[in-house]
Amino acid sequence: MKKLIKALSIVGLSLGLLTACGGNEDKLVVGASNVPHAEILEFAQPLLEEEGIELEIVPFSDYILPNKALDEGELDANYFQHVPYLEAQMAEHGYDFVNAGGVHIEPIGVYSQEYSSLEELPEGATIIMSDSTSDHKRILTMLEEYGLITLSEGGAFVEDIVDNPRNFQFMDNVEAALLPTAYLNGEGDAVLINSNFALDAGLNPMEDAIALESGDQDNPYVNLVVVNSGDENDERIVKLVEILQSQKVRDFILEQYNGAVVPAQ
Repeated sequence: MKKLIKALSIVGLSLGLLTACGGNEDKLVVGASNVPHAEILEFAQPLLEEEGIELEIVPFSDYILPNKALDEGELDANYFQHVPYLEAQMAEHGYDFVNAGGVHIEPIGVYSQEYSSLEELPEGATIIMSDSTSDHKRILTMLEEYGLITLSEGGAFVEDIVDNPRNFQFMDNVEAALLPTAYLNGEGDAVLINSNFALDAGLNPMEDAIALESGDQDNPYVNLVVVNSGDENDERIVKLVEILQSQKVRDFILEQYNGAVVPAQ
């Protein structure tokens, strides 16, 4: 009997997902990181409703499950990742995804409980960074621009550092979602945190970070709406991207996040 109930539960769940993602042609199910992605989608909800589209937002707190859910048909789209991460995920897992459009940039910040500037970081300081290799070049390039290290030409990883005058020690094995916890616990001398996780942990990148990545429009790490290949021309997806790139949403991002999140061009 228990096996039968379990089987019926699985069937019911499958039917529920079919209803969410395919049973209602006017409904759009989008997975997103809690902050700022889900908040931006919440602002866009009534705008989509005016176009006859019901938006259901499914929040995620990690970087792995949103792509898995999209690939398995549990979502119509997801909104949490940038191009380098998307490309790495497709190469690793064989996902057949398409970038449907960029929305915003989240500058990475350097946070420290003990030091108030990069200049104060001591000899041999421990620098904690994400284990997401798609972010390593971004982080190390930022540190290079601040004059802390020098990378080899085309370098993208810690082993590509050719000049480290203050002998910084890099810890690059911490899950991105746990970086705020490492900072709040006083681990390391400095922690580099993506703005979405910083905001979700109650940090203000503009006030709490001792240094912030450039958020200009040339930044290649624009966060995207991603769909399964072939769905990029779905009228609901086209309308979603159109609204997320609209002036109303751009103004919301600028006013809500005060530079901690920057609209993409």
